Amino acid sequence: MNTVPPNWYPDPQNEGLLRYWDGTAWTGGPVPVPAVDSAEPTGHSTVQAEKVPLFGTRAYAKRQSQELADALTENQRLRAQLANLGGLEVAELQRLRDGLAAQVTDQQTLLDTVRKQVIVTREEQVLQEIGIYEYRHPLSDSVTYRDALKDLQGQIKDMARRDGGAIEAWKTWSVEGSDAAGRKMIREYSMLMLRAYNAEADNLVRSLKPYKLDPALDRLDKIATTIERTGATMQLRVAPAYHRLRRRELEWTADHLQKLAQQKQRERDTRDKLREDRKAHEELARDRAKLEKLQQQDRDALASLEVAGKSDTVDADDLRDRLEDRERKLTTIANQENDLRIGYVYVISNVGAFGEGVVQIGMTRRHDPYERIRDLSNSSVPFKYDIHTIFLADDAAGIEAELHRRLADKRVNGVNQRREFFYATPAEVREHLQELTDELLVFDELAEAVEFRQSPADPRKKDQR
Repeated sequence: MNTVPPNWYPDPQNEGLLRYWDGTAWTGGPVPVPAVDSAEPTGHSTVQAEKVPLFGTRAYAKRQSQELADALTENQRLRAQLANLGGLEVAELQRLRDGLAAQVTDQQTLLDTVRKQVIVTREEQVLQEIGIYEYRHPLSDSVTYRDALKDLQGQIKDMARRDGGAIEAWKTWSVEGSDAAGRKMIREYSMLMLRAYNAEADNLVRSLKPYKLDPALDRLDKIATTIERTGATMQLRVAPAYHRLRRRELEWTADHLQKLAQQKQRERDTRDKLREDRKAHEELARDRAKLEKLQQQDRDALASLEVAGKSDTVDADDLRDRLEDRERKLTTIANQENDLRIGYVYVISNVGAFGEGVVQIGMTRRHDPYERIRDLSNSSVPFKYDIHTIFLADDAAGIEAELHRRLADKRVNGVNQRREFFYATPAEVREHLQELTDELLVFDELAEAVEFRQSPADPRKKDQR
């Protein structure tokens, strides 16, 4: 039986003919339909006799022609529809596709972020179970320790996580024959111990005060010892390496707080000094103006006596003496204004407030040094100060500094160097002053403490008797 070559189809216009279709148009033909060989192949006579060849029949050709015509019509319709869409609608479809792709990317990014947050939340939950919470650490704003704190907290968290080594277990346990249950029991007890330890350690950090490091470290050591004693039966304890991390955290915090306290104290001392200097300057200005006014009055009076021919009288001599005295005082005031080292050194005490054997040593640049003592004897102390000596010195600042250096081991306040109180008797201070200056002329070693001695006795001492 002959076969039809590929892409040759019955001609719709002429039955019994074939034409070639190249996919877009009819290009070849028409040619006659190949003849069908009716001879029966050997061994297949019955089956082959019943088969009807499709090619060459009119029905088949008609059906094929109709299907091809329908396909061509649909093809033309689709092409026309595509052409009608236009470039703008195609661009809009492209834009929508790009928008959908961007939304998919955004949603994927959001999903990744949420997954990370879930991991962080689970991590925080684990840390909170063992007593590690995020709070504003005293070192968070420290320029010196901020970066070191992040590294230290990272080490603390790494060790504090489950099985991270913050709690040491020296022995494995089995519960009802189950090693897994034993490990679970050790893990739960370890979490309880670590939670208690971290709570105490964080509380010490948050409540730490400057210059209180040693008591805080002792407290942390006692907590670790108590936990080790409590866990002795199960052979559990806080790991020494973890304990050292928490101790280091306390040490850094105390150092930072101490520096802050020192800075604040320096600021207060500077403000006090500026305020004292301002008062001294104002006082010197007032005294200078007063002296200059009196000086001018004396000059006018002396000029009047000279005009009247009484320049040799006693009154004229008194006026000249007063003018010389006022000139000396004005010179002293000018020197005090121009030289910051000139001033008055004073040694005072307050037996009623501080007891025997405590003195205060300082200096003032005020023209009236007793005004400074009256300021110190205000309502902040129950009794007035007794003055042992006040004298003017060309290097009052140097004398004060040397006295403080010599009596440094006897300071009452070992932290704030601006507190000028010392455990010393007036006689000890007098001996030092005599070695430092020849300007000391008067020194009273006795503290009268009139108000204190006239006041009633301490009622607490009566109750003790």
